[in-house]
Amino acid sequence: MTKLLEQAHSRLESMSLALFKEQTMDSIGVGLIGTGYMGKCHATAWGSVKARFSSVITPRLEMLCDADDTVARNCAQAFGFTNHSTNWCDLLDNPAVDVISITTPNGLHPEMAIEALQAGKHVWCEKPMGLTLDHASSMTTAAQLAATKGIQTQLGYNYVHNPAIIHAQKLIKDGAIGRVIHFRGQVDEDYMADPLLPWTWRCKIEDGGLGTLGDLACHLVSLAHYLVGDIAKVLADIDTAHKERPLPDSTTGEIGAVENEDMAQAVIRFKSGISGLISSSRVAWGRKSMLRIEIHGDKGMIVFDQERMNELELFQATGDRSTRGFTRILTGPEHLPYGEFCPAAGHQVGFNELKIIEAAQFLDAISGKKANWPNFEDGQKIERVIHGVSESAKRGSWIETN
Repeated sequence: MTKLLEQAHSRLESMSLALFKEQTMDSIGVGLIGTGYMGKCHATAWGSVKARFSSVITPRLEMLCDADDTVARNCAQAFGFTNHSTNWCDLLDNPAVDVISITTPNGLHPEMAIEALQAGKHVWCEKPMGLTLDHASSMTTAAQLAATKGIQTQLGYNYVHNPAIIHAQKLIKDGAIGRVIHFRGQVDEDYMADPLLPWTWRCKIEDGGLGTLGDLACHLVSLAHYLVGDIAKVLADIDTAHKERPLPDSTTGEIGAVENEDMAQAVIRFKSGISGLISSSRVAWGRKSMLRIEIHGDKGMIVFDQERMNELELFQATGDRSTRGFTRILTGPEHLPYGEFCPAAGHQVGFNELKIIEAAQFLDAISGKKANWPNFEDGQKIERVIHGVSESAKRGSWIETN
């Protein structure tokens, strides 16, 4: 990793700023590494963003990479990419590729992202940044150096781009709930609730890194940072409900150890002094995408749940007490950028639409129209929190994360 960073300065110095300015004027070449679920999400976003956000740079789908040649060829044709490869380094050497989406397993993110930045490519990388804090730090250092040459980074925290969340941030800034005094968040899914589910690489720290913290809780932390501010310290506990799982395709009942956490919870304190609680589980039967937050103010409360992602609940402690209650705000064209997808409230946007919004934000950052969030530097703060939760649980004490 250190060697990669040492190479960055010389490679970036050779870039032409004139070429960078020229490429951001009308179109931009896209490369995609990975063709799984998130790869398809990115491909859909790149292919649809211009139709929804007419003012953005026009993406050109130049090259797709997958380790399997047949998959790469078929996906390139299906997704609309001009070329394909089984070697991700080919994207770095391709002058037609200006921005690279990284949707591979977490452990591959750091090397790919750092080398792409060294090659002068903008990078949109799925979360988490890597497996360790050192990974996140190295990626951030590379991004900061690349930023001096106009190169942008973005992490795949698409939930913060929900029109409902954007409106929640506006309500907070406008004082709709008064002074924020507390944050409470919960993110639960049941994708590993079955104890008979076979062991996978996700259960091994060396390959998968953190468990529910890396998969789910990082999304919760992204919302906390976006709406309330940076988390400064945590006091946490973690647990693994299913400490062993059957090895796949085993005929003799062999089992593999689960090395990372199934559940995590923490008391948190924001840099501003605001208190909070967060919890996360990947073994919560019945929960599919329960990403629920409550923001308590001294004059009201905002509530959001990702399983009802087009709704926001607002309580305001005003007027006659006998008529007070939560108001359900159903997102519509008044809640930007919902109107780019549908002219009528209640028809709803979905997960893939959030990725399109995310792509539009990144393109605007690349063209210099406005800053995006979160970039790698913002993402490193999120990584410090989730790894801080893990470390706090091991030590049994508060951990500074800011």
